[in-house]
Amino acid sequence: MDAASLTPLLTPEGWSLLNALPPYDESEAMVLLEGLRAKGVDPALAAAAMTQSRLRADGRAKFGDLAEGMLFTQAGLEQATRLVVAARHARRFHDAGASHVADLTCGIGADAMTFAGAGLRVLATDIDEATAAIATVNLRHFPTAVVRHADGLGLDLAAEGVDAVFADPARRTRRGARIVDPKAYAPPLDDVWGLRDVVPAVGIKVGPGIAHAGLPQDAETQWVSVDGDVVEAGIWFGPLAPDGPGHSALVLATVHGDDGPTTVAETVRGDLDLAPEVGGLGAHLYEPDGAVIRAGLVAHAAERLGGRLVDRTIAYVTTDEVVPPAANGLAAGLATGYRVLDTFPFGLKRLKAYLRERDVGRLTIKKRGTAVVPEQLRRQLDLRGSAEATIILTRVAGAQTVLVVEPHAHAHRKDGRR
Repeated sequence: MDAASLTPLLTPEGWSLLNALPPYDESEAMVLLEGLRAKGVDPALAAAAMTQSRLRADGRAKFGDLAEGMLFTQAGLEQATRLVVAARHARRFHDAGASHVADLTCGIGADAMTFAGAGLRVLATDIDEATAAIATVNLRHFPTAVVRHADGLGLDLAAEGVDAVFADPARRTRRGARIVDPKAYAPPLDDVWGLRDVVPAVGIKVGPGIAHAGLPQDAETQWVSVDGDVVEAGIWFGPLAPDGPGHSALVLATVHGDDGPTTVAETVRGDLDLAPEVGGLGAHLYEPDGAVIRAGLVAHAAERLGGRLVDRTIAYVTTDEVVPPAANGLAAGLATGYRVLDTFPFGLKRLKAYLRERDVGRLTIKKRGTAVVPEQLRRQLDLRGSAEATIILTRVAGAQTVLVVEPHAHAHRKDGRR
């Protein structure tokens, strides 16, 4: 969305129209759009309002009910921090004693909202005019927040009285392609973390696929997952990393109880040089959370679970006894657990016969340490039964092996086949 298409929405007529639209329904969108035009609504305004209605519907996944009062761009929504994670960012700044945070690449204002909500003064900037305007709308309820259309790297942080900095550099091209090289971020990652020489409290959100090589040695880098999805990594300097430099993983999960959904958290951090114990397959298998794997802390997860790896290079932990669920409902907070029902060497004919004998028609395929493509294998198996099963393809004692498993009843897992 550019400034020209945004302007009509910021008029009293445009804002009233947007907020009067019914909940977005893709199947009814064209009918509703034509109806607005038939009533004499300017076509550009009608199209802009319908676009925002769709984005608000999509935004509920990250912002819940707050999305209904926000404005978005497609790119801004895709990169915006989920509210539950942004709140963790705000807590870091608050606990570090920060009072005035500069959000150098504020986007639609997701993190800036939580900073201001935590009682901090916020100077939010964005280099894109329309995005800065949208952030101004989204931060309208926070008198301690100021938004500027500006290049955040051009700020005189000392003159502004800023004592902490946050940035979420753009990691996609204008055409949507993902940028892998941190030096090609906008702004470049080196330029952002160089600000720690001016303001020691610097936090940077980056993509979770960032390589370990080249990460600053004086920072804590934390990978974060939400309900099984690894959503980001954060690089934290100075007082924003109170436990010192190193790697950590934060696992956030939604637990549904009698009082409704709540978010529980588990953190693991430690030395990357911890040597994992490797041993034979036990009665149970645990798949560490993706944030733990990305952080390189699988050995710590194995130690926490009281288990061992089935292979030194594969992120599966095995135990002889089931690990009791933690009080927060996660399997030790760090892994999804399975009971091992059967094992045998991998072979297409043998696997096909095994599953057909058990009338399996719905199959979840998980894998690590093998070149097998799950969807291709599923087609080759040509299953037509009525039963359901889960298999894990991996290496055990150096051999390609099929593990037939069932999820623990209390396991936290992301639904769906993969």
